[in-house]
Amino acid sequence: MRKLTQDDVGKQIGTSEWIRFSQDEIDTFGRVTRDIDPFHMDADWARQNSPFKTTIAFGFQTLSMLTYFIHEILDWPGGIEKSPDDAMALNYGFERVRFVEPVPVDQPFRCHMTLLGIEERNPGETLGTYRCTVEVQGVDRPALVADWKGLFVSDAAKARISRDLSDI
Repeated sequence: MRKLTQDDVGKQIGTSEWIRFSQDEIDTFGRVTRDIDPFHMDADWARQNSPFKTTIAFGFQTLSMLTYFIHEILDWPGGIEKSPDDAMALNYGFERVRFVEPVPVDQPFRCHMTLLGIEERNPGETLGTYRCTVEVQGVDRPALVADWKGLFVSDAAKARISRDLSDI
């Protein structure tokens, strides 16, 4: 795969395949995060009490899938210019996250990614910013919109960061 460049900023860089959350995956996420909420984990309760009439994925569960999606869409971690093939990818954070629509259990969803920016922060450190839009099949509004930042750190920069951290 070619590396993304400044010429790609503002362009859609890819769309993932459709995937689904099973009820077991939603339940596991709830148990792991200790958020045992019937809105997500109790189908009978949801049928009777939820405006969606079914269980839905946790918003943070959907957000957590961005890592999966970027691996599918982009040759991660070395997929942007000035990012050497030996680069380590770090989750740098988010500028914006919005949970717009729910992701119902067993409903297909996928992600579209647009490159918003590439910035060299320090020698050997490149910051990529991506607009991630998660859509649910058959739903007009997106489930999730997030501006996500990933920092690519070369081997040389890793050594410098390690030295800097040892002074703390």
